[in-house]
Amino acid sequence: MTLPFSLLDLAPIAEGASLADALENSRQLAVQAEKSGYRRIWLAEHHGMRGVASSATAVVLGHIAAATTSIRIGSGGVMLPNHSPLVIAEQFGTLATLFPNRVDLGLGRAPGTDMETAHALRRNLNSDVDSYPEDIRELQHYLAAPQEGQRVVAIPGANTHIPLWLLGSSLYSAQLAAKFGLPYSFASHFAPDQLFDAINIYRSTFQASAQCEKSYVMAGMMAVVADTDEEAKYLFTSVQQQFMNMRRGVNRPFARPVDDLSQICTDADQAMLSHILRYALVGSPQTVADKLNQFIETTEVDELIVSMPIHDIKARLKSVEMLAQTGLMNR
Repeated sequence: MTLPFSLLDLAPIAEGASLADALENSRQLAVQAEKSGYRRIWLAEHHGMRGVASSATAVVLGHIAAATTSIRIGSGGVMLPNHSPLVIAEQFGTLATLFPNRVDLGLGRAPGTDMETAHALRRNLNSDVDSYPEDIRELQHYLAAPQEGQRVVAIPGANTHIPLWLLGSSLYSAQLAAKFGLPYSFASHFAPDQLFDAINIYRSTFQASAQCEKSYVMAGMMAVVADTDEEAKYLFTSVQQQFMNMRRGVNRPFARPVDDLSQICTDADQAMLSHILRYALVGSPQTVADKLNQFIETTEVDELIVSMPIHDIKARLKSVEMLAQTGLMNR
């Protein structure tokens, strides 16, 4: 069984590197993804994080789109309650005008940051979250053909018909994606608990729409592919440290890998990491292919989106290429 592979990029700001390095690495990652046959590359909106450079998601998407020619670009996702739907329509309408037939707009409702920063972004936190479904409808309205007498028009944006995706890690997001008839991407790379329930609810309650006649499920995974299992496990300690830091409320750049994680990892940390990252693909190409094949067979997902949480850009690019060579990618 083969299926399309895509990449999720957080433009990681590596320990010892700069913001400019992070954005240049995202450009290189997009070039490698296109060369290796990935279907799309998405960037995620986060704010105030010392290890993530993709807060101005639409701007970074323009940066990587200009460096590539055919791979789809998009958000994975834009946190819609942080923004006016009109502003997002204008931003992504501009991208769709500059890079026709290449833009996706993935939407989420989490703040993508701490609560204090979220208040600074939204001004009115609770009401904006509650209006998420209405905001989606409003955004669809701005991206569609303008109606006669319509007073507020997204320019650019109107008539672009940019495909929307709903992203999530809960049953709520699955139900909403099914109700709206939109493709659905589940964040199993960091929130695996409700993966199968969410897929089942989405597929069983899906209502066809103008955008999608049938359900379409994408699942997120992390992958660190290297020549040997030992090397991959070493590289994977960077993202393990990141999750430990998040658990402890520590805001740091993306850590260098360490030789012995047990020296800085408590039993509680280890239990948390084993649980949250249980779908991570870590190892040699054969090890990763075996685990990935099992995941595809049990979930029957339509597409896979993978993040490559690797500190060194050369190792990250190599991992992208090696994953594409497992024989499971539908090019």
